[in-house]
Amino acid sequence: MDIKRITAVFESRGFSVQYFETGAEAVDYLAQQTAGKSVSFGGSMTLEQLGAYEKLNKATDVSWHWKGDGYQQTPEVYITSANAVSETGEIVNIDGAGNRVSATLYGPKEVFFVCGINKLTPDLTSAIDRAQNIAAPKNAWRLFGDFASGAACMEEGASIPACAAAGGNQCYHCKAPNSICRAIVIHQGPMRAQERCELILIGEDLGY
Repeated sequence: MDIKRITAVFESRGFSVQYFETGAEAVDYLAQQTAGKSVSFGGSMTLEQLGAYEKLNKATDVSWHWKGDGYQQTPEVYITSANAVSETGEIVNIDGAGNRVSATLYGPKEVFFVCGINKLTPDLTSAIDRAQNIAAPKNAWRLFGDFASGAACMEEGASIPACAAAGGNQCYHCKAPNSICRAIVIHQGPMRAQERCELILIGEDLGY
């Protein structure tokens, strides 16, 4: 992994980039950067694994729909992860409800994408493939695995995503009402209204 090259590619698109060998270093950095600001988290197993909510909550006002008092859509700072990050400079996310991706596009002045090196892919095509066939099925299994059993879950129109029914192994391009694959968002650069859009890469495998 050539961090200098990857950093240069993202910076050429207008992103800021920080690299940390460990998640603990990254969380300490985030705590410093967000102290005294209003912060919201998007749903993220990476942030959960890092204990980021607990750490940042000591220094600032953090909201998250997974924990605490809920979720604020338009904070000063929005922190989330990504389903894939391409070495050609794109950040890819798939979402079902839209709350996780919408705040990366509009509202907060500062956005941080926190990603382990397992999210890195060679190019945009492989990034989309990773988001669809690795991250999304694993997240669907996390959300619906307890309810996904029997062949009926694989039938057209079933409420449970087919990938969850199959054990979270790949995307089946289903049209399930509870599909978490309603939109694919590809960041090719910061939104014009954002003052800061930063990719934080961590030299560990984190999240899906």
